[in-house]
Amino acid sequence: MFSPLWPRDLTWDEADPARHSFNSETAAEVVRSLAPAGCVPSRPDVPLIDPAMSDWSWGEAKLWADAMSYALMQHYGRWAVGWRWAHDEGDFDGGPVGSWCCPRDSVTTPQETLDRVIAALCEWRSWLESLAGWFEAYPLDLDGIEDQRILWERTVRNLILQVVDRTGCGSGWYGHCRQVLTWFLDRWGVAPDVARGLVDEAIGGRFRSWSGPDTVLVDDVAERVTQRLSPDDRPRLPVQPAIDHLERWLAVRETVAWHEAQDRGGHEPVTPRRDGAAEDIRAFDGALDPVRAEGLLAALGQLRADAARGALLDFALLQGWQQHVLGTPRLSAFRSLPAFAKGGRERYGIASDTHSRLDACLAESAKGNGTPLRLAARAARAYLDVCFFHPFDDGNARSAFLTLVFVLAREGVALDNVGLLRRISFRAADTQDAVILTRYIDLHIAETRRSTVSAGS
Repeated sequence: MFSPLWPRDLTWDEADPARHSFNSETAAEVVRSLAPAGCVPSRPDVPLIDPAMSDWSWGEAKLWADAMSYALMQHYGRWAVGWRWAHDEGDFDGGPVGSWCCPRDSVTTPQETLDRVIAALCEWRSWLESLAGWFEAYPLDLDGIEDQRILWERTVRNLILQVVDRTGCGSGWYGHCRQVLTWFLDRWGVAPDVARGLVDEAIGGRFRSWSGPDTVLVDDVAERVTQRLSPDDRPRLPVQPAIDHLERWLAVRETVAWHEAQDRGGHEPVTPRRDGAAEDIRAFDGALDPVRAEGLLAALGQLRADAARGALLDFALLQGWQQHVLGTPRLSAFRSLPAFAKGGRERYGIASDTHSRLDACLAESAKGNGTPLRLAARAARAYLDVCFFHPFDDGNARSAFLTLVFVLAREGVALDNVGLLRRISFRAADTQDAVILTRYIDLHIAETRRSTVSAGS
């Protein structure tokens, strides 16, 4: 599981400034031209300790910051999401950015807020350019590792110290340190999975939050990272045929222990104090594009009407919602070619029976259909079915989210928050990702039920 808005998951290909153009002189103009710049949320006039401030910061303001990250990513490339990787316990633990903290502290007036976004974006880019410069200081070559090992070791040591200085060794600083060292090895030809393994083994949990490493530890980590490097650590070219990740998902789907899913949320209908799905759409999608939000809200209204009448979940039902989502005059047809996602890392095949197989899978979302599963598990499975069947040419993530909401709504359950269920991505071949999504849905149901009971008492 990952989110495209999480900077911790950036690869060097995504972050390398040589691959992605940027002009700091025009950054202010670009930021202010993006849709979220026109709808900076109004800060409540309450003390920081007031619960209303926390609700605003983690709700409307965070969704706005997510929308700004998404807009910057769309314009510049995924590297730009690092603008929020603040020091200490900001939006993301232990980052190198000092110009931004978190919505509670950084979202004030529109002018000040956008100035902070611009400064943070330029600061993050400057840091990436500095890293690239240090990476390039020595033209290292795995073939000459025995003669160059001392240079590799010295560079690793210096990079650790640079991260220490940049992050201030606050909460979770070692996560970015691990990433920077992996980037460095990747830059000089070490396979990313090998690089991650070497770095994780070398650090071995010895770096701590709020504590800088001493010289002996830094030297030992640098030595451990480089001692096991060999020319064989280059990426290996795949020899197997292209993987069909839809088939991978269908195989995984049968092995997930759906029946063992937690059941904290219960089975009874629940009506929340607030409509979490609609609020998320208005704050996030509305900041990106009011028309996009309008279409999603129309689809949300239709799916709830469909749920109220107990409609069968199938591709035809998805088509009706998707027409609102995409704002098209006609229903979107089922795709006719293989589809790709996650930057091309996953490929979903197509066959004569793909459409009918999707319908058969979606039919299993109904209560009492086939193997009896808890609601959270059925909702998670249907969401992932849409993700990996990838039936439409566009808007599949939104379609999957609407599918999840429909499965819950058909049994009288709505959520007051959907924060863990949007802007995240799951891997077709990972059983654990399916378990995590099920857990998240169950957690949201339980929290909604708890909040509803608490408000009524």
